[in-house]
Amino acid sequence: MVPDRLAPLADWLAREGRLIATPTAFVEQVMMRTLAAGIPVWRMYIGLQLIHPQLQAMGYLWRRGEPVQAIARAYGIQFTPAYIGSPLQEVRETGKPVRYRLDALTDKHHAVLHEVRADGGTDYFSLAMQIRRDGPLPVVAFATDANEGFSDADIADLTRLVDLIGAVTEMHIEHSVADTVANTYLGRQVGQRILNGAIRRGDGEEIRAVLWFSDLRDFTGLNERLQPSEVLELLNNYFQLVGNALAAHGGEILKFIGDGVMAYFPAEDALFMPMVTTNALNAARQVIDDIAAANEARAAAGGADPLRFGIGLHVGTVTFGNVGTEDRLDFTVIGSAVNRTSRLEGLTKALGVQVCASADFNENCPRPMKSLGPHRLRGVPKPMEIFTLPD
Repeated sequence: MVPDRLAPLADWLAREGRLIATPTAFVEQVMMRTLAAGIPVWRMYIGLQLIHPQLQAMGYLWRRGEPVQAIARAYGIQFTPAYIGSPLQEVRETGKPVRYRLDALTDKHHAVLHEVRADGGTDYFSLAMQIRRDGPLPVVAFATDANEGFSDADIADLTRLVDLIGAVTEMHIEHSVADTVANTYLGRQVGQRILNGAIRRGDGEEIRAVLWFSDLRDFTGLNERLQPSEVLELLNNYFQLVGNALAAHGGEILKFIGDGVMAYFPAEDALFMPMVTTNALNAARQVIDDIAAANEARAAAGGADPLRFGIGLHVGTVTFGNVGTEDRLDFTVIGSAVNRTSRLEGLTKALGVQVCASADFNENCPRPMKSLGPHRLRGVPKPMEIFTLPD
């Protein structure tokens, strides 16, 4: 009987292999064991289709003696020469394995095959991985630098190897989808809380944080004056600038409310609050500068309607958790501090400033701020001293 070269690898997959946390580590371990089994693989690539707002696919490239590379593929890769006519496209569209002896290439063969040969490859074999998910299947490509290429036994074992690793690969794909959807729609910190099991109605915890609320001015008027596609583009540009500034300074968007952005800067300890309030101010300044630059660009291009906005900043204790029905929940922050932050933003228009911060924020902020005196916030019984940027 012919010994089963993949038996140790199959046993490892059923035990430790399925527990490996990342695709890069998984590919590295699989290929080291493939080499140990006596299969002369020199290069392996696996391309996975994603559900992601910016990326269409993620590829993992292993070459003997080198770390695994994670290669992000942006939307539109399928329309480029790198993909059109490639073995990966051939496998995806036909569903059949392909094999090329690299010493017999001609000018008609795809550039990727010539690149593999130029690097030392002699034989190339690619096939699809069968998984349950709808859509394009993962494609795996192997190459060897052995003079004689792959043997028939090697091809048979590589085909079986792709079947063996399919279930664990599918687990990594599902985890990636869940991670991406949670982070995209809920934010990284909230998304991870949800994935870690914080999904029961009423579950929550009190946190002290810097709260942020920003809102566009005259959004109703913009809707009346502009085409829906123009409004959507303008709104997305605004959200992107706000999101970039928040992310750059440690803030996280909790939700979009119409044309408003609710965000927070977590402060794990009171000792860090001066740093966190400073970060929030830096984010506000970045938004002001970036939107001013965007307005100048719009005006230079003949566009009207510059973006105008206000930002409210407050420090307070809120409850961070789930509200909603038994089967439709929202993870949010609630408490009087949230209401005050929204009211502070609303006051920016009346006071003619872009930032309104509470006395609580000012007390925790080492940066000098300018007092605008006491003012009443709707729904708050006593007047509050309001602060803004000094310049």
